[in-house]
Amino acid sequence: MAMAEKLTAEFDREMPPTRKLLERVPGDKGPWKPHPKSFALGHLAQLVSDMPGWLTRIARGVDIDLASAGGYGFHPTTTLLENFDKNVREGRAALAEFKDSDYAIPWSLKMGDKVLFTDERGMVIRQTINHFSHHRGQLTVYLRLLDVPVPSIYGPTADEGWG
Repeated sequence: MAMAEKLTAEFDREMPPTRKLLERVPGDKGPWKPHPKSFALGHLAQLVSDMPGWLTRIARGVDIDLASAGGYGFHPTTTLLENFDKNVREGRAALAEFKDSDYAIPWSLKMGDKVLFTDERGMVIRQTINHFSHHRGQLTVYLRLLDVPVPSIYGPTADEGWG
């Protein structure tokens, strides 16, 4: 099985439960934080909504410059879902079109002129999928603290049985 097939299969398993989670984000609680040092709920939800799109930029480019990235805002849940759906379509297409040899291409994360790190594109894609799962997990904790029912992701939760 080619790497593109493996990654798209993993991507396809991770996106539906993530969408269910985003559907439950209370749009009126965007500024809420579980701790003063924490990211605001609305910003975390925006990050989770955006991250599938990062895969498009990683898979089709050689770098991302964080200095040119947009900031965070507080968006209605419907907007987060529309953004997520668009990013999922584009991210999946970008992953599916790759050949194994494309994953060895060097890729860099930059902040203006400063290179923060460079690694093989395939490693960056894997790291981004893991990073995405981490932030999705954070979002489940935020929802739990707000007493919002947490959907099944890898198995039953206290609120929901097998999805």
